[in-house]
Amino acid sequence: MTTSPTGPAQVLTDHALLCELAPRAERYLDRHLASAEEWFPHQFVPWSSGRNFDGPLGGQPWAVEQAPLPAPVQDALLVNLLTEDNLPSYHLELGLTLPRNGAWKEWLHHWTAEEARHSDVLRTYLHTTRSVDPVALERLRMQHLRTGHESGYSTLTHRLIYLAVQELATRISHRNTGALCQDPIAEQLMARIAADENLHMLFYRDLVADLFDLKPDAATIALADVLEGFQMPGQNMPGFQHRAMRIAAHGIYDPHIHRDQVVLPLLRKWSVQERTDLTAPGEQARDRIDTLLATLLDQSDRLDRIRPRLQRERATTRSS
Repeated sequence: MTTSPTGPAQVLTDHALLCELAPRAERYLDRHLASAEEWFPHQFVPWSSGRNFDGPLGGQPWAVEQAPLPAPVQDALLVNLLTEDNLPSYHLELGLTLPRNGAWKEWLHHWTAEEARHSDVLRTYLHTTRSVDPVALERLRMQHLRTGHESGYSTLTHRLIYLAVQELATRISHRNTGALCQDPIAEQLMARIAADENLHMLFYRDLVADLFDLKPDAATIALADVLEGFQMPGQNMPGFQHRAMRIAAHGIYDPHIHRDQVVLPLLRKWSVQERTDLTAPGEQARDRIDTLLATLLDQSDRLDRIRPRLQRERATTRSS
């Protein structure tokens, strides 16, 4: 009798993997706690630039001409913020994956605490600087969080690989957004958030390296699945595809960046192309990864051809 990947046999397999990985998770948690620098979100907000909005306090309504940031940066910051806002969904899914004890439990709650300050400080910065429409932002937040997020992956291996890829992608997106802000405060803020994301990525990346050593075929198959279907967790937010295209047009995050700065470094770290311990299913999955790399090159070439037009179109509009 066979069982589905989400049936009892898979649960037992994941349980065994969690037990095997527990000492390593504890070691990576200790490394994280030793490396993470304490920082305070309120120090990255230009409070003196703030003023009351209209409503109960009778302040000034928001107007598009008040937004100081370049239009593509508005898009990126809005997407980044709404992505960070969905932390309850990410915590729930990871909490259903990891045990409720030991290093796994400590990591889950520490990771959640660090992630929570990202949405807090981003929203405060955007409100204080009047960089986006606060009414539209709150409506988008409500709609996005009501939808929630599910990665679509049911196995531990898939989820850890997705987290490693997503954390690295988020780090790069935050840094590139900051570099285009034309505001030294915003650039420092995005670099500080990106530093958190980098440490989170290292935790998941090294756990996945252990998974490759323990289950090379299963890890390679899961990696192929994740890379073929990879989408950032903000994909369900209203208007995401249009904003993602505009973000790509300005080089904040595009297929070229995804391939060269996310996928290829992880493939090298996990020695995917050099592995000699794969059987036929793992080899087939590695072929799928090679095909994906070629596809990303094609997507990059197509984007390069239309990038000037997209940039011109975006220069005439503001984020909505």
